[in-house]
Amino acid sequence: MVKSGRRLAREYALQTLYAYEMTHNPIEEVIEDVVNSGIEDKKTRRFAETLIRQIVDHQREIDRMIRKKALNWDFTRIAIIDKLILRMGITEFLYFEDIPPKVTINESIEIAKRFSTEKSGSFINGILDSILSDLKDAGKLHKSGRGLLDVKADS
Repeated sequence: MVKSGRRLAREYALQTLYAYEMTHNPIEEVIEDVVNSGIEDKKTRRFAETLIRQIVDHQREIDRMIRKKALNWDFTRIAIIDKLILRMGITEFLYFEDIPPKVTINESIEIAKRFSTEKSGSFINGILDSILSDLKDAGKLHKSGRGLLDVKADS
């Protein structure tokens, strides 16, 4: 199976963020070590780098959103991979206007299946779906282009 450029970028972003969490080395150094040495295509590399930087820049805000939805979970006990995948998904909701929310959720679930536990996909789906609903209700979801938002029949 050939992976899309963005799937590859997301997987490298996950690996980069994991290395960053474990080493606490400067993010630019970790990006150089993981992304720039592993992704040849410039567009794919640029997407991965942008995703990583947005996550790092907005981590506190994103983590607050996760904490609010993971009521029955101690935030520190959520598997690190699951937390990183949630951060990636929420970042795509908020800062990547060209990515449909359904694509973000589906990609997050597929990455969880590959890199995390058997139950992670359901957990991630539930949290992201709930956060997406809140963002829509609050008018904080800014997507542009065809097919990026569900349009209600009465609008």
